[in-house]
Amino acid sequence: MIDTKSPADRTTTGATSIRDLEIVPVRNYGRWIAAAASLLALVGLVGSLAKNDNLHWDVVGDYLFADLIFDGLTTTLWLTAAAMLLGLALGTLIAVMRLSSSPVLYGLANAFVWVFRGTPLLVQIIFWGYAAALYKYVKIGVPFTDITFFQAETNALLTPAIAALLALGLNEAAYASEIVRAGIQSVDPGQAEAAHSLGMRPALTMRRIVLPQAMRVIIPPMGNETINMLKMTALVSVISAHDLMSNIQDVYAQNYQVIPMLVVASIWYLALVTLLSVPQAWLERRYGRGTTRAGHVSPFRRLLGGTVERLGKNSKEQNR
Repeated sequence: MIDTKSPADRTTTGATSIRDLEIVPVRNYGRWIAAAASLLALVGLVGSLAKNDNLHWDVVGDYLFADLIFDGLTTTLWLTAAAMLLGLALGTLIAVMRLSSSPVLYGLANAFVWVFRGTPLLVQIIFWGYAAALYKYVKIGVPFTDITFFQAETNALLTPAIAALLALGLNEAAYASEIVRAGIQSVDPGQAEAAHSLGMRPALTMRRIVLPQAMRVIIPPMGNETINMLKMTALVSVISAHDLMSNIQDVYAQNYQVIPMLVVASIWYLALVTLLSVPQAWLERRYGRGTTRAGHVSPFRRLLGGTVERLGKNSKEQNR
């Protein structure tokens, strides 16, 4: 039988029949059952903790917004910000040195990463906190002569806060350098070659061409390092740097309410990590534009499991 319909008529007929079809979404019963079981377990856990008299919720409420806690939060926040800035700046420099063709720069960068990544952070914090036991004075001058330009007592120069900053910042620089190096190596070498052919110097090429493209790879792990840094500041309590954990320990050393005070610390750390996750997700989506990977979808939409998208598609189909 010969089809006498034109291509336009066949397309119109096919499109009409497709629109008339009823779209039935997939029933994910297993997902709903798992979600209900998880929610039930979570409600049970929260209820058990709420009724536990050993937690002393009155103590938690008394110290949750105490001035001593806010003083520790201030130190924790500025330590996190300053250590990440120091680590990122120094880490970028070390990453460039490791990619350099100079054997001296390459060797120095490797030695730095080897030392600060190979020793525990807690050991580094204690080392900087008690550096006066190794050098009583800090001197800057001409080696092998008596000429001195600067001299100060180590204890006066390396206060607990400065020692904590050096330990956290230098340790972070070793890890940040590997993240930045991976980001730089992810950029096509042809980008740098094209920039050099246009007369751009290597430093300008790195700053204007390579690093902006490498940010897509650098941002996710660096955001994770920032969150990890916030929690790692708790280790500086061993040198009494007056951060959040140091002040918490000072309190429960006096009132012996260890668990309630640890609950206070956990609540504040969870709140700060949650706040830091928001700009991290925004930066990942911003630098991940142009890709279709699920990691750059809004966390809210991922949590709903695509419900928002399905509702939007259904409304569009109904409006047609």
